Amino acid sequence: MQDTFNVKFETTKGDFVIQVNKEWAPLGAERFHSLVTSGYFDGAKFFRVLPGFVVQFGLAADPQAAKSIPTASIKDDPVQASNTKGTITFATAGPNTRTTQVFINLGDNPRLDGMGFAPFGQVTEGMDIVEQLYSGYGEGAPHGNGPDQGRVRMYGNEYLDANFPKLDGIKKATVGE
Repeated sequence: MQDTFNVKFETTKGDFVIQVNKEWAPLGAERFHSLVTSGYFDGAKFFRVLPGFVVQFGLAADPQAAKSIPTASIKDDPVQASNTKGTITFATAGPNTRTTQVFINLGDNPRLDGMGFAPFGQVTEGMDIVEQLYSGYGEGAPHGNGPDQGRVRMYGNEYLDANFPKLDGIKKATVGE
């Protein structure tokens, strides 16, 4: 794996490219590379879109098929870059709990830096596409009307398509140079 590489996301809204910088967060960059090359993100939905804050994805479209992909928690990387608009970062449930969920910052969120969220890349093409992803459902349950992450983990797109049909999704993610 190179120190920097691009990942192209073909989505239902259009394409965007993320440049990953291993120097910013080596463990996060390696996990992201592994998830992309295994096809983990293919078919997944952007299940949490909060305008001005984040676009979140990384729950498998088909949880049964994804069982063969390593998703154990990885240790935190020190924060080397700030959570500015367009950066991508792993979501966490506390220290050393990064698995498969990531988010793209839709605005400058420097407060996340102090909370240990270490960006590992940046959208370099198609940020306008990222900003157009469907956001009508808002925050997830139980705090909002959006998808319940526990149910997404269990049922994947079967649950999302039945209950949140307007969500945009990833057709394919591929590593370039």
